[in-house]
Amino acid sequence: MPPAPLPLSDRSGRTTDSPITFFIQKAFETPGLISLAAGLVDEGSLPAGEVGAAVAAIMADPQAARAALQYGSTQGLPSLRTRVLNHVCAADGVSPGDIGLSADDVVLTTGSQQLLYLLGEALFNPGDIVLAEAPSYFVYHGVLQSHGVCVVPVPMDAGGMDLDALDAKLADLQSRGELPRVKLIYTVDYFQNPTGLTLAADRRPRLVEIARKYSTAHRILVLEDAAYRELRYTGPDLPSVKKFDVANEFVAYTSTFSKPLSPGLKLGYALLPSDLVAPVLHLKGNHDFGSANLAQHVVDRLLATGAFDRHVGHLRDVYRAKRDAMLAALDEEFGDVPGASWTVPGGGLYVWLTLPPDVDAGPNGPLVPAALEAGVLYVPGEFGHVADETGGIARNECRLSFGVAEPDRLREGIRRLRKAYRKLERTAGRAPAAV
Repeated sequence: MPPAPLPLSDRSGRTTDSPITFFIQKAFETPGLISLAAGLVDEGSLPAGEVGAAVAAIMADPQAARAALQYGSTQGLPSLRTRVLNHVCAADGVSPGDIGLSADDVVLTTGSQQLLYLLGEALFNPGDIVLAEAPSYFVYHGVLQSHGVCVVPVPMDAGGMDLDALDAKLADLQSRGELPRVKLIYTVDYFQNPTGLTLAADRRPRLVEIARKYSTAHRILVLEDAAYRELRYTGPDLPSVKKFDVANEFVAYTSTFSKPLSPGLKLGYALLPSDLVAPVLHLKGNHDFGSANLAQHVVDRLLATGAFDRHVGHLRDVYRAKRDAMLAALDEEFGDVPGASWTVPGGGLYVWLTLPPDVDAGPNGPLVPAALEAGVLYVPGEFGHVADETGGIARNECRLSFGVAEPDRLREGIRRLRKAYRKLERTAGRAPAAV
């Protein structure tokens, strides 16, 4: 007789496996497969030497070694919180006081993913609403699903989130009496995952003003996920949305050391409105009493010695070459496909490929198995979407990552993807484009 079922929580019932798990597993299990799927980082450029030198220097000093190997605080290493604050403010050309910030408003987390989850615990009740870019970071969609949150998609254009559409959606929610359910506006505003698009400079202050405009009975927070900000290959660094939140009220700025340094250190950070810090720390204390202290001391030293900045400069060169290889291959292989287009990101790790409307590139469509047969893997763009008011969802899009493979393998991966696409053309009875 089987045992009685465990009485799992409602939250557990709402929480499912990430849709990308299958694609990561396939990449590991299939020899010779070129993965353009998982957003992992370039393995050859991981800073083993720099981290090794930092650890050796810390351990050579008995006092520093004991401090690094002891428990830390829930909020994080004070010197690193100060360096993080100065790092972000220097990029924005302001002092912390200019935008109402101090090191007390900085929280260090076990990767930025923990902060995304903690914010949800602090802010959301089941049935609350988050407005997010369409498409958006699908892993965060999973977090929101776990919290029982309804995602309202906001369309994007070449300048990132369409703020006219955002304003209209908030006005509609207000007219229907649903504004009290709106807790958050979510944006990945630098080289977005999954599209590679960046929020235009003139939209950044307006985003804060829109949040302020609709904060009538309660404050609506903007969650600025700046995970890819340092990975910029062309153009100037744009000011953060946080820069325009001069009283530190409406914007939570989050980022990570995983992409510009090392995911193995598993360290993220947030600049929060002051009245949000304590609720987040109370919850974080329940999680872990503080993120790994040794990792914090290592990153603190890398920032203090300039090793972090030097490494970021090297990474930009590495990823710029990879991005350029992928874009050149797309132009060569898909440039003659009517209705096909792709983004040209100024940074980050992703290119967004849009195929003709009648092509099903979704997880249950024919392109995924055809691509696997050809020896290449991509992430279906469908994962980045939630259904709109009509129940519709785009299925003709692909997220392509240039983070892992070397340039020659990226070119070969795009060639294989075109081979898979040709197979679909033949199956559909369409004449393939000239090659």
